Amino acid sequence: MKSKISAALLILSLTNVSHAEDLLVKVANPVSTVHAAQYFSSQGLKTEALTENWMRIQGNVELSQFKTFLESGSVVYVQKNYKIKLMENASVNQALSAYLAVHPEEAQRTFAAQTDNPAIPGAPADTTGADPLFSSQWGMKDIGVENAWRINRGNKIIVAVIDTGVDYTHEDLLPNLWRNTGEIPDNGIDDDHNGFVDDVIGWDFLDKDNKPYDLAAANLGDLLNGGNPGHGTHCSGNVAARGQNGKGISGVAPNAQIMALRFIGNKGGTTADAVLAIKYAVDNGAKVLSNSWGSEGEDPADGDSNQALRDAVKYAADHDVLFVAAAGNGHQGKGYDNDTDAKPGFPASYPNDNIISVAAVDVNNNFGSFSNWGRQSVDIAAPGVKVFSTTVTGKYSDQVIPLLGANWDGTSMACPHVAGAAALYWSVHPEKTYAQVKAAILNSAVKIPVAAGKLVSEGKLSVENLMK
Repeated sequence: MKSKISAALLILSLTNVSHAEDLLVKVANPVSTVHAAQYFSSQGLKTEALTENWMRIQGNVELSQFKTFLESGSVVYVQKNYKIKLMENASVNQALSAYLAVHPEEAQRTFAAQTDNPAIPGAPADTTGADPLFSSQWGMKDIGVENAWRINRGNKIIVAVIDTGVDYTHEDLLPNLWRNTGEIPDNGIDDDHNGFVDDVIGWDFLDKDNKPYDLAAANLGDLLNGGNPGHGTHCSGNVAARGQNGKGISGVAPNAQIMALRFIGNKGGTTADAVLAIKYAVDNGAKVLSNSWGSEGEDPADGDSNQALRDAVKYAADHDVLFVAAAGNGHQGKGYDNDTDAKPGFPASYPNDNIISVAAVDVNNNFGSFSNWGRQSVDIAAPGVKVFSTTVTGKYSDQVIPLLGANWDGTSMACPHVAGAAALYWSVHPEKTYAQVKAAILNSAVKIPVAAGKLVSEGKLSVENLMK
């Protein structure tokens, strides 16, 4: 009787998505995704295995194609392949919209002059010297990294930046790129048998290739329409730009390795590609995942649960991996309470205990006006207003559009500080579990008045306290 009820509920669920052309399907053990893929392929549908239990199905889906499979109990969940996007930087959008309304011809002004997928450089020779732009990183000084580094500058540990990719030619990121030693570059062979050919620094799940390059919006008009500002590159710098190399800046974890994983582009990304990126990161040795993306509610157009993404976060927990996430940038740039709002920021608000959800504060220890909070669901704050970091085309800035004075603001900018702190601490204490690393970060936070009753830790990140 229970199995018949479950099947009926799934059929009802599928009825709601039966006109979709892109679905995610969870199959039950011991039925494999390979077996299920063969079945759905025989029905004229395109299939792709995402994990041992999840698969993607594309095509003109009809309920009749699922009914027998559902009634057998082989399928346990069906959902849309929900779209995923970057956290909105409302101040940039407002400034740019106002500017282009007065100067419409400027929509074609070049934002980032790039050629997609340049060759991946080899690891550069080591250089030494003070980082000349470190003084511009107010956030690093605010969280006490200099005193923390006097205790220990950390060791090699892999941090996956799951985002829009990374400008892997950038002088300050190139030295700290993760290198897949099991892969021989450019030989066209999957040397390490992990299912990815020539994945020497990570993978591009959006374009399905081995060059996870951070391709930004070409012009201001594209940027206004949701284009990528070079988001992943900016996030990567605050995680692990190489320190003491005589160039640019330093990340919180100056000796960590950046695994570049791209699943979001100028038109956003999908749940399927996010799941693939998370699984790749976990399976290939990342201990910390930096996730500066998400949505207001499970999906802006649908209240159904994104179970595939929830399962991916759990997969990370099952393998002792931390999932650091941006708490959210409010509704149209106005922050709100993730505990009580009808559309809390996801995935940061999932209940998985391997998540560290991060709010944003400014130089005066006030929340950014955009930053979400939540006494139960948001853990800690970190610098997230006018944040200086690496940018695409080999540059550095705290402004997305210097012409307009539009800053790099967001919980997206706060999240990498905490991911870097987790990497720094864990690299020195490799015997710790993710739960112990998370507890150490929250317990060492500096209490600030604005966070009282609004964050789990009631404070902001302190790398100095963490490393003591």
